[in-house]
Amino acid sequence: MTTPVKVAVTGAAGQISYSLLFRIAAGEVFGAEVPVELRLIEVDPAMRALEGVVMELDDCAFPNLVNVVTTSDLKVGFDGVNWALLIGSVPRKQGMERGDLLGVNGGIFKPQGQAIAAAAASDVRVLVVGNPCNTNCLIARENGKDVPADRWFSMMRLDQNRAMTQLARKAGKPVTTVTKMAVWGNHSATQFPDYYHAEIDGVSAPEVVADHAWLAGEFISTVQKRGAAIIEARGASSAASAANAVIDTVRSIATPTPTGDWASVGVVSRGEYGIPEGLQFGFPIRSDGSSWEVVDGLTHSVSAQRLIDVTRDELLGERAEVTELLP
Repeated sequence: MTTPVKVAVTGAAGQISYSLLFRIAAGEVFGAEVPVELRLIEVDPAMRALEGVVMELDDCAFPNLVNVVTTSDLKVGFDGVNWALLIGSVPRKQGMERGDLLGVNGGIFKPQGQAIAAAAASDVRVLVVGNPCNTNCLIARENGKDVPADRWFSMMRLDQNRAMTQLARKAGKPVTTVTKMAVWGNHSATQFPDYYHAEIDGVSAPEVVADHAWLAGEFISTVQKRGAAIIEARGASSAASAANAVIDTVRSIATPTPTGDWASVGVVSRGEYGIPEGLQFGFPIRSDGSSWEVVDGLTHSVSAQRLIDVTRDELLGERAEVTELLP
C-alpha cells in the first residue's frame, strides 16, 4: 500500500475547511490512488463542531481516507505531516482593516511555525491561507527556520482565478483559454493582476480585449476588491472559492507546471524583480513537482512597475508592524 500523505489543516471546523476537507479525502488533491491521513487542528471551543465534521467524513466512506486525527495540540497536529495547510485565523469582517487582522492573527502563526519546524516531516510544505496570508506566512516561516524557506507558500491563487474569470468573460471565451495570469505582490487590495503578460487562446490579452481602459481600470480594481465585495454580499469572507484555490495551489506546487503557463503563488523573494529578499511576495512560478522557480525575463511597463512598487511597499510596511513576532 502507498504510504499515506499526512495533511494537517488548521481551522478545521471553519467554513473554508468544510469546503476543502471532503475534496482532499476524495482524492482530488493528491490523486485517486493516494491514501490520505488528515490531522485536523482546532482551538478548544471548536472541538465539538470538529467532531461533527469528522462524523460526516466517516459517513462519506472515502476509500482514500485512512485516518483522521483531531487535536488542539499543535505538536500532535503537525507530527510527521507532509503538508500543512494553515487556514485557521480570525476572518476579515466588513469594515475591518488589514492592520486589525495583523494584530489579531499574527500571534497565531508564530507558534504554528515553531511547531511545524519541531514536529513535521522532513519534506513538509506549508501553505498559509489565513489572512493577511503573505505576512502571516513570513511570521510562521521566520519562526520555523529549520524548514527551508522555499517550502513556505502563501495563497495568491484565489486572485489568479478571479482574474482569469474576469478576462474570460470580457473576451467571451472559456476560462480554460486564459493562461499566464500572474498576480504580483500582496493578497490585498494592492495586488497587481498582470494582464500585460496574460494570454487568451495563446494571444496577448490586450490584443484580444480591445477595451484597454477596462483592463487598466475596472479589471484591476474588480480583482483587487473582490474579497471585500463578497463580504458585503454574503456577510462573510470567501469560503468555497478559497478552498478551491487551496487545491489549485497545492496541485501547482506538487505537480509539474503545464508547458507555456505558470501559477501565482506567494513565495520567499530571493531578490527577483528587485523585490527585497525575505518578503513573502506573489510571483508567477513554475514547478517540476519537487522544486519551483520564479518565472524570469518578464518586463514591466512604467505603470505596471508602479503598481508592483505599491504592493511591495505595503508588504514592507506589514513586515515592520510584526517585528516583535520575528526572532
